[in-house]
Amino acid sequence: MAKTEILFGIHSVGEALKSFRREFVELFLSGDKDSRRLDKIAGMAEKRNVPVRRINAEKLKSLAGTDAHQGVAARVGQYPFTGLSTLIGSGNKTRGPFVLLLDHIEDPQNLGAIIRTALCAGMNGIVIPKDRSAGPTPAVSRSSAGALEHMPVCRVTNLVNAIQQLKKDGLWILGLDRMGEMPLYATDLTGPLGIVIGGEDQGIRPLVKKNCDGLISIPQTGGFNSLNASVAAAVVMYEAFRQRRAL
Repeated sequence: MAKTEILFGIHSVGEALKSFRREFVELFLSGDKDSRRLDKIAGMAEKRNVPVRRINAEKLKSLAGTDAHQGVAARVGQYPFTGLSTLIGSGNKTRGPFVLLLDHIEDPQNLGAIIRTALCAGMNGIVIPKDRSAGPTPAVSRSSAGALEHMPVCRVTNLVNAIQQLKKDGLWILGLDRMGEMPLYATDLTGPLGIVIGGEDQGIRPLVKKNCDGLISIPQTGGFNSLNASVAAAVVMYEAFRQRRAL
């Protein structure tokens, strides 16, 4: 049997049931809770012939590894990664693909927030490195409010190689850097595009930065160092969304 993990939380489990991207083995509901939202999830599971079990809150906490389970957990197949070529092949036929490349985002909360915004902004997918990076875990699904269950994520061994491949496929790769020479609001973001967001502490690594076609910056006032990675990513994604939607 393929490896499984425990997904937990109303949004994570509910969106995973809606997306049909994961195999569901079993659904667990708290026998101590009764709500329409839990009943709706149970109904969705039953339509997919997923066994539903009622267990007490303590057993559910032990299963989920947290008391933030909201009364529901599920044993599911592991998150299904998407290949790089498949990811860019899903791009808009007029504007081309728009992807986010994360250079060692290690905080699961940041990754979840980025994924949630990316889904709302119509991103085609996210590329993450295999090492020293938060992955698409149940905790990330929870922090993304279930957006992870709909967002294609490609995990690569070498981010620089992925950037070079994307450039060969016609994407313009821009890195987000507070010292970047290209002001965000004066930069054309309407074509086939990849945006690189650096890690929480070090930003974009030098070799990754060297392989970008240019570096963009977000205008800021005052002398404060920088925006949080997830906030900075959101600003860039929505400026691109605004420009691309206007076409």
